[in-house]
Amino acid sequence: MPLDARPLAIAIMGPTASGKTAFALEVAQRFGGEIVSVDSALVYLGLDIGAAKPTVEERARVPHHLLDVRDPWQAYSAAEFAQEARVALDGIASRGRLPILAGGTGLYFQALLEGLAAMPAADAALRADITAEAQAQGWPALHAALAQVDPAAAARIHATDPQRIQRALEVYRLTGKPISQWQREARGMRLPFRVLKLVLAPADRTVLHERIARRFDLMLEQGFLDEVHRLRALPGMQAVAVPLDLPAVRAVGYRQAWEYLDGQGDAAAFRERAIAATRQLAKRQLTWLRGELDARWFDPAIDRARLDDALALFLP
Repeated sequence: MPLDARPLAIAIMGPTASGKTAFALEVAQRFGGEIVSVDSALVYLGLDIGAAKPTVEERARVPHHLLDVRDPWQAYSAAEFAQEARVALDGIASRGRLPILAGGTGLYFQALLEGLAAMPAADAALRADITAEAQAQGWPALHAALAQVDPAAAARIHATDPQRIQRALEVYRLTGKPISQWQREARGMRLPFRVLKLVLAPADRTVLHERIARRFDLMLEQGFLDEVHRLRALPGMQAVAVPLDLPAVRAVGYRQAWEYLDGQGDAAAFRERAIAATRQLAKRQLTWLRGELDARWFDPAIDRARLDDALALFLP
């Protein structure tokens, strides 16, 4: 049997606050790697503290890719991410370095590792119609409409995720074919790398919840609300009619901060809402990760020796 000559890559996956960033930095320094962020919040300029973006010092230690590639009032699709990430991976491999994918955005991982179908481009008029429907009926009603025509997509898309609901309805209305079918047909466009998938996740869910709360409190101490004030003051953000519909503002923590600065609730309620939303995000991430049947799971607090063994067996 011929040897698999594909270049190697490591995917460090896991729920938010599980320690992916620190571990990715360590692996990159040990094995001569560069990190490709797989995170839908880190692509945005200005989302630093609340998105736990790698610091300037961390980026100086290890090259990072796909950070700060869009302004916060711009959209950024999974297809765009996959295209730009593939370019980054090819460049890293051509330099004889080890690509390390690190993040928790399942759709980005799927788009990059498995490929996305060549779905129709956005249709401005149809999007405006769907937005008008949402304003009249609410996004949960449109999510219910999506469930009627594409139950598989509706099961994956949260009822409060307007961007993905809109895109799924748009694709169906443009083509008559559910977006989930387009995505199934994309299989076979896989990334031409041999990828070791490592999932970091505390075995005890209370440990993860405690990490989430501690990290959010640290973000507040570091000036998270000041960061959101600065985002709100940007001319590009002020030009947006409904900023809460922007993907950047819907990032966990940012939406709750935005609403708090709009006068919704007190500081204690804001903190509780943000931590609860982050826990829900972690739950969704874990649900998606359980479907990655070729991924290996590790509790970073107790499985360090097993993690090192997995790396040693995979890397030459």
